[in-house]
Amino acid sequence: MKKTHLSLLFLFLFVTTILSAQGNGNDRNKAQDPDTLIFVNGDQLTGKLTHSTGDSVSFHSDMAGDITVPWSKVKELRSNRQFVVLGKNSHWSWRNTQKIPSGSIQVSDNKIELTGKQETQTMPIKSTADVLDLDTFSREAHRDTNFFRNWKGSATLGITAIQATQNNYTYTAGASLARNMPMVDYLPPRNRTFANFSGSYSRITQRQAQDAPVLPDLKTSIYHVDSERDEYLSSRMYLLGAVAFDHNFSQGLDLQQIYGGGVGWTVIKNQQQTLDLKATLQYEKQDFLASSINVNTDLIGSTFSVNYLRNLPLKIVFQQQLQYLPAYNLPNAYSANETNSLTFPLYKRFRFQIGTQDSYLNNPPTAIYPAPPNQRNSFQFTTGVNIILK
Repeated sequence: MKKTHLSLLFLFLFVTTILSAQGNGNDRNKAQDPDTLIFVNGDQLTGKLTHSTGDSVSFHSDMAGDITVPWSKVKELRSNRQFVVLGKNSHWSWRNTQKIPSGSIQVSDNKIELTGKQETQTMPIKSTADVLDLDTFSREAHRDTNFFRNWKGSATLGITAIQATQNNYTYTAGASLARNMPMVDYLPPRNRTFANFSGSYSRITQRQAQDAPVLPDLKTSIYHVDSERDEYLSSRMYLLGAVAFDHNFSQGLDLQQIYGGGVGWTVIKNQQQTLDLKATLQYEKQDFLASSINVNTDLIGSTFSVNYLRNLPLKIVFQQQLQYLPAYNLPNAYSANETNSLTFPLYKRFRFQIGTQDSYLNNPPTAIYPAPPNQRNSFQFTTGVNIILK
């Protein structure tokens, strides 16, 4: 009798295991089924829903590639994959993502039906801010926070060499790096980090006539390094911390150090252009070259800046930065900077860049004779080959 009971028990467990495995296999197969997009005119595509907003849907199909169409042209959308739906009026935090509704979706009659583990929700498409697959959302929400990963940017290099009665060598270089978290544009930003470098060095050597006085070499060196960290309070407002270091031989500036913090506001952000306004309160230290009368200064001031980026036709990119730096404890020690660049595509990741850098220092020190007088304004025009870093 006991053997019969044991046999029945083993048979029951075996059948239950087989049925469970089949059920899990069916669920996996359903999840792997392609998504179906049906248009109002009856056409349909199979592929994968990548992202949608309250106005449009982005879909990838092997036949049509990546397309984005308004919801008004879509009759129905079916998918067994898991998605996250973010509402326009919903408030959530990157630190608490478990409360965000997720599940499989069906779209018809301008409504999204979200079937989760415990309940089914129906909401108008217009009330949704973003719909994206759960894997992408989870990856971005819990992405590895290693500071040395996920950087993107570009580097520029230019060289000029002249050999004649005078020998002239000029080198220009620059690099811009950025780390945005999350990395996808359609999720609300958490933080971003910038690091920038630009430099220009030139030396002119002159041939000496016999028995003539020795002519000194002429040198120009200008370097700039800055870094900034932004922590977002909302999708447009953020707190920031920034440091900057400058050297400008032509203005008698040996080293200028800036350490500050403040607030920023993204006024415009779309596919064509972005515009940021920033204001900081900072400590600024200026050390001047030994060829000048020693007037090193310690300043308390601010930086008010405008950063603008515009995507032009033919993949041409225009960037501009304007800065005004007042000093509150020494009003005549103010300065200003303007940087412009225009980048043209060349081949794959290579681009051609032209740019200008204009620096104004209102309080350059008086040079010691026979050094030439220090000028308040320093202007550069640069060209070079730019490569995109990934």
